[in-house]
Amino acid sequence: MPDEHLQHGESPETVFAAAKLGLWTFLATEILLFGGLFTAYIVFRLRYPDLFHAQYQNLNRTLGLVNTLILITSSLTMALGIAAIRRGRQWMSRVCITLTILFALGFLGVKYVEWTEDFSRGLFPGTNMFFSLYFMMTGLHGLHVFAGISVLIVILVMSCQGRFSEQYATPVEITGLYWHFVDLVWIYLFPLLYLVG
Repeated sequence: MPDEHLQHGESPETVFAAAKLGLWTFLATEILLFGGLFTAYIVFRLRYPDLFHAQYQNLNRTLGLVNTLILITSSLTMALGIAAIRRGRQWMSRVCITLTILFALGFLGVKYVEWTEDFSRGLFPGTNMFFSLYFMMTGLHGLHVFAGISVLIVILVMSCQGRFSEQYATPVEITGLYWHFVDLVWIYLFPLLYLVG
């Protein structure tokens, strides 16, 4: 029952506010982590502009763009899933969460193809400073996508068990916030790595 999560007379709004605060605290540490990597990238790019300009041309911008479109669409399906559960449309919410999972898997599939292409051309972590940062940043982001998929699968199973309703959908909403953060990180990674030559 959804109401089993509301103990000691707590309202759904109170539960959501507490969960949201916890998530934002977690995301603050993630922002520091990615912020440090972005800063390192900018510092080394300014120090070795010719190297970074030459190496970024080895990236497959088409696959990078495809992945950007995939993640933007996955943010839309996640938002639609949250909106659906708030309106009590559980079936539609499950469809949207499933689509979000499929888009996330598609993102990792495209990234696998891209990395395989890089490796086949002898571009590995440690090849040079650019590719060390590229693999570190996209790899860390990929781990976050994988973590998001894992949580989304749990949320989907819970939804199928009828654990959420209009009155209680905090885990869905919190997962949505995390997923939007993961997508936002890629929105910064794509131009930084693929477009700024």
